[in-house]
Amino acid sequence: MSTTADLVLALKKELKAAHLTYADLAKKLGMAESSVKRMLARGDMPLSRIDAICRALKLDFGELARRVADAQPLLAELTQQQEKAVVADKKLLLVAICVLSQWTLEQIVASYRLSEAEGVKYLAQLDRIGIIELRPLNRYRLKLAKTFRWRPHGPVMDYFREHALLDYYSGGFDGHGEGLLLVHGSISRSLAPSFMERLQRVAQDFAQQHQADQKLPEKDREGYTLLLAMRSWEFEAFAALRR
Repeated sequence: MSTTADLVLALKKELKAAHLTYADLAKKLGMAESSVKRMLARGDMPLSRIDAICRALKLDFGELARRVADAQPLLAELTQQQEKAVVADKKLLLVAICVLSQWTLEQIVASYRLSEAEGVKYLAQLDRIGIIELRPLNRYRLKLAKTFRWRPHGPVMDYFREHALLDYYSGGFDGHGEGLLLVHGSISRSLAPSFMERLQRVAQDFAQQHQADQKLPEKDREGYTLLLAMRSWEFEAFAALRR
């Protein structure tokens, strides 16, 4: 959530962009210039005063709030409690996965057995958790960075390991645009991180292409799940045979 200090900081930027001095603003507000300086320096004021400054700047308060929200840092990872809240309700987890793919509410309820009221309820929960910022007409802004990942040993990945991993790998990986590669080898420890960086770039390329292709008709798109991994590991059955 945006704080009053964030709003005041945004107002200062708007004043500078509008080439308004503190004296100009004081005149518009009917206040002394010294009072305006103190008010803005403290970074804390009632919303009624912020609204008055917005009117002086001919700026809509809602637009100011959106600019502040857009400037907030995006999350690269959720907390343990946030993830726990997501997996506590399987329908909520479904909607969370959908919003990660930037689905609209209309797409979600058209594809799954969810009513519009349920969809709105789950979007509101994701807003409270901090994954999205819910906007008018049930639109939303995703508050996750492009580098976002679920916690390696968090509730979501634990749920995935228990309920989805075998289902994923049971596929033949022989369809159009599908494939499964298993490569093993011993390489320099110093080079291992560079391979991981390449995998991360592939994941980011996939995510960016997903965003770019949202403008295509649905009939021209197909849902894929890209799973990338790299770790120091030996199959348990082989490890048991070591001398």
